[in-house]
Amino acid sequence: MDVTHLFLEDGREIIVIGTAHISQKSVDVVKATIAKESPDVVAIELDEGRYDALKNPDAWQNLNLREVMKNGQTTFLIARLALMSFQKKMASHTGVKPGAEMIAAIKASEDSDDIELELIDRDIQITLKRAWRMTPWWRRSLMASMLIGGVFQKTEVDEDELEKLRESHNIADLLDEMGEGMPELKKVIVDERDSYMAAKIRAIDGKKIVVVIGAAHKSGMLKKLAENEKVNLDDLRIVPEKEKWTKIIPWLFPLAVIGVFAFAYFNGNYEEMKTAALAWVLMNGTLAALGSMIALAHPLTIIAAFIAAPITSLVPVIGVGMITGPIQATFSSPTVRDMENAGDDFSFKGVWSNKFLRVLLVFVLSTIGSLVGSLASLGWLKTLIYPVFEQLSTSLTSLL
Repeated sequence: MDVTHLFLEDGREIIVIGTAHISQKSVDVVKATIAKESPDVVAIELDEGRYDALKNPDAWQNLNLREVMKNGQTTFLIARLALMSFQKKMASHTGVKPGAEMIAAIKASEDSDDIELELIDRDIQITLKRAWRMTPWWRRSLMASMLIGGVFQKTEVDEDELEKLRESHNIADLLDEMGEGMPELKKVIVDERDSYMAAKIRAIDGKKIVVVIGAAHKSGMLKKLAENEKVNLDDLRIVPEKEKWTKIIPWLFPLAVIGVFAFAYFNGNYEEMKTAALAWVLMNGTLAALGSMIALAHPLTIIAAFIAAPITSLVPVIGVGMITGPIQATFSSPTVRDMENAGDDFSFKGVWSNKFLRVLLVFVLSTIGSLVGSLASLGWLKTLIYPVFEQLSTSLTSLL
């Protein structure tokens, strides 16, 4: 059943609709249920950001891409684009726009003076950051590959498949599988949001409330509502601090490189130091520029990558992508169409043709190029300290 009725201890009636976000049947059930029940409140699984995006599809026009990169939010933007692309690709098989059932619920509220609208989900930025910070580093690569893999996966679905997925036992199996492979991700994406939304629903002032949520949340949220789980919403809005080692580790490699050059200087290895310095500049600069070229960057962006990479690779707080991305956005400015179609164009071919996505591609590939260049330079850096170790080895051998 898509619709479940629950009566709380104070007599309030909660009518929960479990939906698939790209299903026409879900849209029809939402419309019919709200019309039949005439609730005081319609509560939907959206936060302010996603609500604004649904209400204002042109919001991309107001996105300041330079600020996104400057504030270190590029990874989260790419993650959101990947999710959008996956949803739109699935929607192309059903002909239903992602979130259409939420739009139907919003419209039902707007068309009636007696129905209030409540947004009950947690801020998506907080959810993504909590998921990333609470997932151990060795699982983060798996999490990223799953996200990107979904974009390129060729899967076709229709209403019959969606109907099967909405069945409780199939959802339970999928969530159990997710819990075994990615327990931290399930906790943040599913369990915490079940608790958050259940608490938000209990705080709503209304005798009859229709709740529109994704089918994956229905069972867990109903259970928490029935049990009257006590939740501190502020605790679920906290983004955990980065672990101290994640702040220290990025500095270890640059400090080691600087230390090697200083060591060579004080030991008089000037020729070897010049050779290693040249290798550092050429390897970092060339590979960062090559990454930008592969991304079809503007010529000035490519030059900037070559100049900036040898320096930024020694300063972890400023990656080369934070230089090349804004420059690419300046000289090859994304159009409104590029921003509006970013989700549709987020594919292997589309990222090169869409100027908005190409800025992100320049950011990523120039950064990867600089990283590879730094690692490739280790062979020359080794020559700066090898003679010293050889001398120490000889001295120890003679003493023994």
